[in-house]
Amino acid sequence: MNHIQTHLRVVAALLIREMEARFGSKPGGYAWALMDPVSHVLLMTLIFQAIAHAPALGTSFPLFFATGYIGFQFYQAMAGYLNGAVKANKSLLSYPNVAPIDAMVARYLLQFGTTALVAIVVLGGIIAFMRVPVDLYWPALIEAAFVGSILALGNGLINNVMFVKYPLYEQVFSIISRPLFMVSGVFFLPDSIPAPYKEVVLLNPLVHLTMLFRTGFYDEYRAIGLDTSYLYSFAFLTLFFGMVIFSFSAALLRNE
Repeated sequence: MNHIQTHLRVVAALLIREMEARFGSKPGGYAWALMDPVSHVLLMTLIFQAIAHAPALGTSFPLFFATGYIGFQFYQAMAGYLNGAVKANKSLLSYPNVAPIDAMVARYLLQFGTTALVAIVVLGGIIAFMRVPVDLYWPALIEAAFVGSILALGNGLINNVMFVKYPLYEQVFSIISRPLFMVSGVFFLPDSIPAPYKEVVLLNPLVHLTMLFRTGFYDEYRAIGLDTSYLYSFAFLTLFFGMVIFSFSAALLRNE
């Protein structure tokens, strides 16, 4: 019990430290978290409005792109932030009460809260100011946010070890992960892709993540090809292997 309480106190302290380091002590620091999704949604809206008469779903270009981008961000933003958790807190790992997993948990909690807040502000703003009629299906939204973050956590656990063991892997992973935005259904519907290419696209679990998130906003969206069992299996298998690799490499993460 004392061991758990110690970890909780350490995580709380690291969470405060991460908040101050990332956003600063002024409220304006949090505004930067909104700039990324807003700028991406605005850019995609301007481009696609110029070449198409209507979005693939609904009547609002901003809402269509925002649902895809923010659904994707529950994985991408989380994964990117977790990948540097151990390195960023390296100096604190010399203290016996601070474990590498504490840094991961603190960053996970901060990023999940940040992405959820961004989702509420950005999507709520679009719905309110553009008066877009939406019938929210909260179970799908919560489910997508949860499973996306779990997949990112598993990925982060693996990468924190791999980045330490193999510095070249960090560069390779960065290059490989860049096209994910283009192939994860952010600005297109996988349903509209003809066979056999559709089957290839659906191998990407992030496609299922964005599809699931969109079903929470569009009740008319049938999401043909969505396989939540595949998404959950991929996410929790990644988490399992990540926990195994991370646990066996705890000493390495402290000493490297």
